[in-house]
Amino acid sequence: MMRAAFIGLGNMGRPMAAALARAGVETRGFDLNASLIEAAAQDGVVAAKSLREAIDGAEVAITMLQSGDQTLAVWREMAPQARGKLLIDCSTIDVESARAAHRLAQDSGALSVDAPVSGGVAGAKAATLTFMCGGAAEAFSAAKPILEHMGAHVLHCGGAGVGQAAKICNNLMLGVTMIATAEAFVLAEKLGLSHRALFDAASISSGQSWSLTSYCPAPKLVPTSPANNDYRPGFMTALMLKDLRLAQEAAARAGAASPLGAAATQLYALHQAAGQGDADFSSIIRLIRGKPSERS
Repeated sequence: MMRAAFIGLGNMGRPMAAALARAGVETRGFDLNASLIEAAAQDGVVAAKSLREAIDGAEVAITMLQSGDQTLAVWREMAPQARGKLLIDCSTIDVESARAAHRLAQDSGALSVDAPVSGGVAGAKAATLTFMCGGAAEAFSAAKPILEHMGAHVLHCGGAGVGQAAKICNNLMLGVTMIATAEAFVLAEKLGLSHRALFDAASISSGQSWSLTSYCPAPKLVPTSPANNDYRPGFMTALMLKDLRLAQEAAARAGAASPLGAAATQLYALHQAAGQGDADFSSIIRLIRGKPSERS
């Protein structure tokens, strides 16, 4: 039986680790928050008392953390035990930190893949995530069958750090299109056009997008929309803001223009400041209405 270590058992990490365990992978989980380890143990994940215990004897170690600094700190701590292992980081972090993590792995004699995900908590629970992978072909080939236990799509986007590039570019598009979709619904309200009429027209016309047809910010139009449940996430506003800031940092480093990304970042920052950081990012429609703290 394959043995895996899973580090980071939060909203995404816990169901991902549970999916691995359900697939027959002996999965040892560790988190600095002991209550998260206990919760993951209820899902079949073996509780580890330390990072060292989690990765001891494991063939693969997977991290799902909040920042590049956290990823690098954990990978540095794993380095003495990393030789011959496969290290996979599923966090969404900046490209430079991802590439630094790959260098740490290489220096430790380990294969490595950056594999940020799309699909949110619902996708993690259903094991239908999309993994956007960066790394050497050999490392990707080793990681693919493992990631397939947790996702429906495992894509090799290129070399080290390119998985992170794909993720932040994707979420740049998502953040901007959600704002545009919310603006259209608010304008429709002002013009006397019903939500249903706009949805029926735009969903089969050139205004169609994932933000409209899978995650509509207006309620009762799409069964998978957090708008139907008072904008409970889903994908939190705080996380969208984090990803948009990563995209802006990357654009500045690359010398790329990102005017709509910059505007979207400002709007989500305002939305978070209005107390909506824990709400789904599609709740940005509240800010567009001028009522950032309203309830459906």
